[in-house]
Amino acid sequence: MKKFKEFIITADPYNDEILSSLLWQLNIDGINEEVNCIKVFVAKDSPVSMEEIETILNIAIREKLLRSFTIEENIIEDRNWNEEWEKSINVIEVSDKIIIKPTFREYEKKAGQIIITIDPKMSFGTGEHQTTKLVLRLIEDVDLQNKKVLDVGSGTGVLAIASVKLGAASAIAVDNDEWCLYNARENCQLNNCTENVKVLMGEIKNIDDKNFDIILANIQKNILLLIKDEIALRLKKEGVLILSGLLENDEEDIVREYSLLGFKKVLTQKKDDWIALKLIKN
Repeated sequence: MKKFKEFIITADPYNDEILSSLLWQLNIDGINEEVNCIKVFVAKDSPVSMEEIETILNIAIREKLLRSFTIEENIIEDRNWNEEWEKSINVIEVSDKIIIKPTFREYEKKAGQIIITIDPKMSFGTGEHQTTKLVLRLIEDVDLQNKKVLDVGSGTGVLAIASVKLGAASAIAVDNDEWCLYNARENCQLNNCTENVKVLMGEIKNIDDKNFDIILANIQKNILLLIKDEIALRLKKEGVLILSGLLENDEEDIVREYSLLGFKKVLTQKKDDWIALKLIKN
């Protein structure tokens, strides 16, 4: 039977989406995102090593995405990876109104709820992580009726899909990862919103429209600072900007840099070490 190397990785703060996005840079066979750790699998004869993983995570520490991490390496027998993956994905009650579920889990819808069906596969944005929940809760309180939304770094497309289900007229979901392109399109089909959500592969600079009512970006701090001018260019005056993927100590830098472009912070939401910011473009 084929054997695999299993790397069990914990981190402080723990963000399975950031960790997964970093580690998919390596030639790995699979990742399971669990409650307090992620498990990375590679063939036993793969050149991927603990040292390579440490190098990537140490860069994340220097970029202040992590404070610390641990890695444990094991040798395991082959297994049903799809079954293992399905075990790790659950129904998520983001709020009283927003529920996220995969196709293979049952959920009895209650009055007033919207159900978002997401099969994440290799994309990011299952709804499990604090930052995704924070953004969804902020979206829920925004007037989305007949609005145009841009979701930058869209992953599974969950934020764009949620926006449309909450009343937005249209949304564009853009990500530079090919897996995200296919996965977000599949998730749009699952949620019957292919006509309202346009999924694109690329970066915000590739988006020609400069007239969005609402822009969402759940990405790391360094990227949010890098694309701040592109965001400002594409958001209407008095438009709403929701940013996350941020730690508490990122807030000062983000607010300062975005205020130079005419943005005013109106709300900070916090969950554990993570925050989401709501800003208005003056």
